[in-house]
Amino acid sequence: MKKLRNSRADNAKWKFKLDLKMKLSLLFILISIVALQANTSYSQKAKMTLNLDDTSVSRVIDEIEANSEFKFIFKTNAVDLSRKVSINVKNANIKNVLSILFDNTNTLYEIDNRKILLRKVTTTENSGDRSEINNDEDQQIEVSGIVSDDKGQPLPGANILEKDTDNGVQTDFDGNFSITLKGDTPTLVISFLGFTTQEVVVNDQTTLNIVLKEDAAGLDEIVLVGYGSSRKRDVTGAVSTIKSEVFNRGQISSPEQLIQGKTAGVQISTDGGEPGGNVNVRIRGTSSVRSGNGPLYVLNGVPLSGSPIAPSGANVGGNDAGNGNTTPKNPLSFLNPNDITSIDILKDASATAIYGSRGANGVILITTKNGKSGKSSLVYNTSVAVSTITNRLPLLSAQEFVAEGGTDLGGNTDWQDVVYRSAYSNNHHFSYGGGNEDGSSVYALSFGVQDQEGIVRGSGTKVYSGTINTTYKLFDDRLKINAFVAGTNILDDNPQISNDAGVPGDLLGAANRANPTQPIFNPDGSFNQPGVSELNPAAILAFSSDKTDTFRLLGNISANYRFNDNFSYKFNFAIDRSSSERKSAISSNLIAAISSRGGIVTVADVFQSNLLAEHTLNYTKEISEKSRLNALVGYSFQDFALRTSVFTVENFQTTDINVMLNNLESATTAIGRAGEAGSFASKDELQSFFGRLTYSFDDKYIFTGTLRADGSSKFGENNRYGYFPSVAFAWRISDEDFIPDSIDDLKLRVGYGITGNQEFPGGAALTIQRYDSNNNLSAPRFSNPNLKWETTTQLNAGIDFAFMNSRVRGSFDVYKKTTTDLLLQLDSAVPAPAPFFFDNLDAEVVNQGFEMGVEVSIIDTEKTNWTSSFNVGFNKNEVTKIDRTIQTGAISGPGLTGAFAQVITQGQPLYAYFIPEFGGFDENGFSIESEAKLIGKSPLPDYTFGFSNDITYKNFDMNVFFSGSVGAYIYNNNANAQFYRSALVGGHNVTQDVIGTNEADTNGNGVSTRFLEDGSFIRLQNLSIGYTFNTDKIKFVQSLRISATGQNLFTITGYSGQDPEVNVDKNINGVPSFGIDYSAYPRARNLVVGLSVSF
Repeated sequence: MKKLRNSRADNAKWKFKLDLKMKLSLLFILISIVALQANTSYSQKAKMTLNLDDTSVSRVIDEIEANSEFKFIFKTNAVDLSRKVSINVKNANIKNVLSILFDNTNTLYEIDNRKILLRKVTTTENSGDRSEINNDEDQQIEVSGIVSDDKGQPLPGANILEKDTDNGVQTDFDGNFSITLKGDTPTLVISFLGFTTQEVVVNDQTTLNIVLKEDAAGLDEIVLVGYGSSRKRDVTGAVSTIKSEVFNRGQISSPEQLIQGKTAGVQISTDGGEPGGNVNVRIRGTSSVRSGNGPLYVLNGVPLSGSPIAPSGANVGGNDAGNGNTTPKNPLSFLNPNDITSIDILKDASATAIYGSRGANGVILITTKNGKSGKSSLVYNTSVAVSTITNRLPLLSAQEFVAEGGTDLGGNTDWQDVVYRSAYSNNHHFSYGGGNEDGSSVYALSFGVQDQEGIVRGSGTKVYSGTINTTYKLFDDRLKINAFVAGTNILDDNPQISNDAGVPGDLLGAANRANPTQPIFNPDGSFNQPGVSELNPAAILAFSSDKTDTFRLLGNISANYRFNDNFSYKFNFAIDRSSSERKSAISSNLIAAISSRGGIVTVADVFQSNLLAEHTLNYTKEISEKSRLNALVGYSFQDFALRTSVFTVENFQTTDINVMLNNLESATTAIGRAGEAGSFASKDELQSFFGRLTYSFDDKYIFTGTLRADGSSKFGENNRYGYFPSVAFAWRISDEDFIPDSIDDLKLRVGYGITGNQEFPGGAALTIQRYDSNNNLSAPRFSNPNLKWETTTQLNAGIDFAFMNSRVRGSFDVYKKTTTDLLLQLDSAVPAPAPFFFDNLDAEVVNQGFEMGVEVSIIDTEKTNWTSSFNVGFNKNEVTKIDRTIQTGAISGPGLTGAFAQVITQGQPLYAYFIPEFGGFDENGFSIESEAKLIGKSPLPDYTFGFSNDITYKNFDMNVFFSGSVGAYIYNNNANAQFYRSALVGGHNVTQDVIGTNEADTNGNGVSTRFLEDGSFIRLQNLSIGYTFNTDKIKFVQSLRISATGQNLFTITGYSGQDPEVNVDKNINGVPSFGIDYSAYPRARNLVVGLSVSF
């Protein structure tokens, strides 16, 4: 109890300075204001229960302060503290309590949020109601009642909320509640987990008996399946749905990042941290020996081509410049993540067989946002971000380098400071949508700008995107027309980083190996460039340019006509076109291997088109009260066209990069040396017939069968069509009488199917004749009339479950999938007019494992919600029945020409490490190594996992998300190529670990387990905190939310490289590698502040 005392405050003079303390103070004030805003209605929401008989007023006040956040302020002569009162109230608001205490007394009370001011009545004030409430309360209504289920059982903890306010209570253990309402026509919103939310208009009622019905919405939720949708309760395959509410937050540049770590059995990793960089997605392991291990993406019903939409290939200067080749960009970066409303992942064959020869690696269905009927709304989302490198290499400083015998050139340069920076990014996204009240037409339009700097200087991306999504219903809703258009312009600044750079290295390699005592500039201000083998990273940045301009337009229109309640027809037409130009240049001012060529410009173009026409018939029939049948048949035709061209010009009369790029006539050689101009064109067609039959009996027993026939121009003439069937069965055990009511859902699923993979070059089955670089007509490839798709069979069994009023829910799946007819490029027997041909290898790749996902609603109250989810996927990969060993995983660096680290061979996982074992150094400092052999290690993880917590408290929300991987081994090609004793003796910088050994100055750097490291990790992927403001008093604002997000905040790992989640393309003859780290773009730590407001 506080008592008012006379006091005098001393005046003080403060001098303000905008330093760190001032900034922190301002931040504290801002947070305090937000917190106060969230609590202005405490006096209206707080409820009191008191049972005191013949008790002094003093004790009543003490009880109120002890059991609430209220504090009384008064002078002792204003209140008769010894007066005896009796008070017995339950869930009463503070006004009712004070009225009992002080009405018809000499004490007046005033409620000011959590403060209660008491004062003595003056002679001019009459008796009666002693309240002077400072909250502008309207006339109030006291309502009580009970909440129960349809069986009469009370529901403790049910939420009772006055609609459009934050005034609410919860039912007690017996389902009882009491709430004080205000307003002329108050409405109560009653909700309880696992039950349908109900709204009750109170009118003049003071007692309510509310019965909630079990919520079947979770089971009746519509999920996407191939060429249609299904109730969640009827799904027989392994399907995961991720809604936008649980997407990953922060700096998101591609759709795959939205769901990274969110689903068991789906491994998503990036090649590095480059903005717009390539993303690897593996669903239930890696199945193909060659390329094409990624899933099929379907955007709003349109299957997308898996080919890169932007040129990759040679880094500036070409392959012989020591700079090497670059990996392609992410083909999905054209889609703005803010435009996506849900992503569905089809994992097993019973779900993906409807996509036939493209379903072996899973299918990801992406759905964009559309408008909603009713009032239109404008939404603006914006964010700013700062990105920094997470982990710099521990290179020697200038002092340490000299102490180890390095040449002192007089400078002190941190070359990592030269190439890395703090990068700043901003994102703006506008969306506008709405529709008619009857839903006959809805629309959504969006426009977005993403400007993302890379942490490597000279890199970044700008993306301008726009979408239009509309739906119209005509002829009494019998005809439904959907139209969608997405247009994107992507402007990439490509870093001078490559995946197979030679001895001088690329930008990062040059920074790693450069002498730290070498000055950046000469005394005259020019760049200090010692020679072609000692590149100056600052000069590389100044004298090179590499930019890509990509435009992509995708549009589709569909018309669905419902003849009657059972029968409908749908036509879907789509076109997807992209064009991309990459222009790279290097000036002769750069002292490098290409300096004798007088500067080089390379121009590469890629054009792609994808045309789709589909017809589907759908039939649904309620055969009886318990039997339901759904049948789908369809025809699809898809046409793919690809054109590429590239040319190089050299020997420029100018050193100005802009002039070189925009005035090619300044070159004295129009086309460079032989082989530096080329073009290619291909056209592929896919014709398909498909069908699906689903039968449900008593909503407990569901059977699904699918069949697809694919005819592809990629296949050989003897295998034009492939057939891909599947069958599945589901049993909703929870609907059986012998299952207790405590189990809300229990469903058993079993499925088997055959799918295919045709992601290999078009025309691979044909004999190809082309003019070579010497102008001779040759046949570089033999025909193979028997060439066909890879075949994957998969058996899956799973259980979906929910109990404790669906507070605990999840799924568990076990699977085995076997891939045969492995596609491979094989060398022709010598002598032969063609060096190679494509064939199906008689071998198998087996993936088997289990996956589990669990979600728990730990707290679900009026003010606080806490949902925790965990997923884990175990997978074992093995190659069987193979009669050869295939090399891959090329290792780059000085003295490593022709070196490799991985093989595909019998009884081993894909990309098994085949290298000498390192046993340390002998007494002379030379490596002790065995012969190259299989060492039982693989870059494929044993299991991956994700752990997420979503917490809301009043208007605050927080998400904490961890992801991890265990069992994968990373080959550190950077250390193999750059960080060893003889490199230091040769004048190049090294990492700290090199100087702590007895390695001899002349010891070699051969491939071995010395450079193989455990890549297991756990990462704090996301930490996001947000606050949603109460906008009831702002007429033109519907919602307002601010947020702060940290991404990649820390990683726990034993890997010594920059980051363990890394993969650089080190293929050999088109056979991909995995888990090799060589000059990978570093991963960034992002701090993002965002604002979302809707009008």
